[in-house]
Amino acid sequence: MVIGDFKKGYQPRTNIIKDGKGDLVLDSNRILARRKNCFSQLFNAHEVNDDRQTEIRTAEQLVTEPSAFEVEVAIEKLKRHKSPGIDQIPAELIKARGRKIRSEITKLTNSIWNKKVFPEEWKESISLPI
Repeated sequence: MVIGDFKKGYQPRTNIIKDGKGDLVLDSNRILARRKNCFSQLFNAHEVNDDRQTEIRTAEQLVTEPSAFEVEVAIEKLKRHKSPGIDQIPAELIKARGRKIRSEITKLTNSIWNKKVFPEEWKESISLPI
């Protein structure tokens, strides 16, 4: 990588991928369709064992809610200079806000933990092929 690449910032590149038969695909619409197919196969469960579902729902809580110290440690482990998620909040902002934000994150985490339901927003993600 050269210094000019850093000055220009991110530059999208032409994508070439292989289809299911191993042939190269250059058309952007076919590339998107191929990626959609791959991701849907990876992330969509086709069969769910009903016994396992029941077992998960009826299992007793094995781990207590996260402590303030555990949340603090998790925040400290956040890596700097990484792209933010869907909320657009960078790790640097969370780390710089001090005790107040950490206290609020602990309250939020414990509230979600006790309700045993993830917020719908947490189920969204950004997937980028490498």
